[in-house]
Amino acid sequence: MKLDVIRSIWPWLFLLSMSIFFEVWARLAYDTSFLFNLFNIQSILTFAAAPLLLGIGVTFVIIAGGIDLSIGFAMGFAAVVFATITSSLGGQDPLVALFIGVIATMLIVMVPGMVNGWLIAGLHIPPFIGTLGMYGVARGLGFIVADGVTVPVNNPILFQLGTTKIFGLIPIPVLITAIVVLIAHFVLSQTRFGQYTYAIGGNREAALRAGINVKRHTLLLYMISAGFAGLAGLIYTARFSAGAAQAGEPLLLDSIAAVFIGGASFFGGSGRIFGTVIGALVIAIIQFGLVFVDVEPFWQFLAVGIVIIVAVLVDQSRTRISNGGK
Repeated sequence: MKLDVIRSIWPWLFLLSMSIFFEVWARLAYDTSFLFNLFNIQSILTFAAAPLLLGIGVTFVIIAGGIDLSIGFAMGFAAVVFATITSSLGGQDPLVALFIGVIATMLIVMVPGMVNGWLIAGLHIPPFIGTLGMYGVARGLGFIVADGVTVPVNNPILFQLGTTKIFGLIPIPVLITAIVVLIAHFVLSQTRFGQYTYAIGGNREAALRAGINVKRHTLLLYMISAGFAGLAGLIYTARFSAGAAQAGEPLLLDSIAAVFIGGASFFGGSGRIFGTVIGALVIAIIQFGLVFVDVEPFWQFLAVGIVIIVAVLVDQSRTRISNGGK
């Protein structure tokens, strides 16, 4: 019981401890504040937006007992497709070009998710293997579409969406991400679709006996994961006015780590959207904090790796205790 309580609050404790750690470091080393600085807060939230969007999609999949390793390059694929389509419509009204680009990109990026779902639910290929294969396919398609280079976009409305701050405080990408978080939380916690997702992850056989169409639901879950990767690709392109096939590659580890840091179980059946939010903020604070205190970037990988190991240990300890120590 005590471990369950610890497992539910430890992401918050870790977020608090990391915030205090970098605040103390910044004050001692640079006589400045890390937390009480508007630019830093905006930067941390912006850092967290893309991996959080990826993490939200994969939260659905992990709760159902799966994994999606293709999301990083699905994001990059979406970014270059969006940039290419929007650029090719440069002669159109910017709003029309943007609308067509968004709709076409989201439809196209659903295809890798559909294939993932078909491989896993229809052909019973293990999720790790199936999505790893799609990782390579999406990576290759992204570089082919982009012809191996970054694809620039000259669209004033897209530029405004990527750089404007509401009331000078909240970046639009952060606002969009917050809205998506609320919608995803509602779907997962308040709808039958969310209940089915937890049921499949908790006990697949029981879900089948209860009449849940597990194959169809699994297919939808991987399409949702790809859709969130596509949305992250759109946000990336808006921020940088360009699409890059490798845009999501460094975010794969961060996004999956955010889900487990947030309390999801490696064995399925548990997890929360707000937990993933906390996990994404923990990683963003670590990454931005190390940059802020002038530590070499490769220490970020070490720090995130350690946090993942701690999350695994907490999850496995809880599982052993719930199984009577076995």
